Amino acid sequence: MNARKTDALIAFAALTGIVAGTYGELSSSGPFERPLDLLGLTLIAVAAPALAFRRSAPLPVGVITVACAVIYYACHYPGVFATAPALTAIYTAASLGRRRLAICLSVVMDVGIYGLIALSDTDPGPGNGFNLLGGWLVAMVVLGEVTRNRRAYLREAEQRAIEAERTREEAALRRAGEERLWIAQELHDSLTHSISVINVQVSVAMELLDRRPERARDALVAIKESGRDAMRELRATLGVLRQADPDAAPAGLAALPRLVSRAEAAGLPVRTVVVGDRRELPEEVDRTAYRIVQEAFTNVLRHAGPASITLTTEYHPEKIVVRVADDGRSSGGAAGHGMGLIGMRERVVALGGSLSAGPASEGGFLVHAELPLAGAL
Repeated sequence: MNARKTDALIAFAALTGIVAGTYGELSSSGPFERPLDLLGLTLIAVAAPALAFRRSAPLPVGVITVACAVIYYACHYPGVFATAPALTAIYTAASLGRRRLAICLSVVMDVGIYGLIALSDTDPGPGNGFNLLGGWLVAMVVLGEVTRNRRAYLREAEQRAIEAERTREEAALRRAGEERLWIAQELHDSLTHSISVINVQVSVAMELLDRRPERARDALVAIKESGRDAMRELRATLGVLRQADPDAAPAGLAALPRLVSRAEAAGLPVRTVVVGDRRELPEEVDRTAYRIVQEAFTNVLRHAGPASITLTTEYHPEKIVVRVADDGRSSGGAAGHGMGLIGMRERVVALGGSLSAGPASEGGFLVHAELPLAGAL
């Protein structure tokens, strides 16, 4: 609607300007001019208002304005303002991408008017008002092309800005989803292990409370330590998000002794084997390896019954291998389909590694994980 109103204003301004300029004798088309009469006014009145539809119907408007201009000068009416509607229509056609139409209208108008000049003895000769008409026609086509290219560039820039904004929003949503998944995995791994240890110690304390109350104290102390460790890991996880607890130790293989002591306090003897030289690992690999061991210990506590654990850590130049094997009763049915192993596998796959879990050849259950180091550096 705004474009239609603008075109209507242009049509009205063209009609007013052509009539005023012609009657005011502000321009001349040559020495042999006839006074402006009803036919001349009709040609102007048809050509100028047609510009109100120059964008919606460029072909009819172009034909009407060029025809009116050629007839106007064929009748020897005065002034050069009558070419304005035709020049505007040619510019509009070029700016709308109708280049062939703009060129055809320019050629028809140029040949028509200059043909009249060449064939008539009384028509004005070159230098008497129409010597610049060819230049104006070319200028309108070129200006229309420039305008079209500029509009296309602005549209493309706008689309790129919209696409960039959409991409930023999608990236933010994806990062938020990854953060939520990471938080869920961290809380699951740390809290599930601690709660499992607490449940085991509570069961022990309840059995010993009546028969051997002096031994129940040790179980209660272990419960207290497990609760303290759970709170420490929870603060560390939240501290990563809020940067509120910089002194909290991140989960990693360096914290394995504390994890082993908690498992042994819950009644799980643990034998640790280290192959290769210990060295500093990438943060994500270090945390993932620790969580794998923690979840494996949790599964043994919850599903394997009385058992002992063998924890093997192998340091290779290009990867680290973690194996957790227990000799308890078969725990594959419960542990093999739990969310804990799914979370472990998602962590390992995200780093480009592999994880397998299932019954061990000598009995019990085995978790085997290989984590590459190159992709995480």
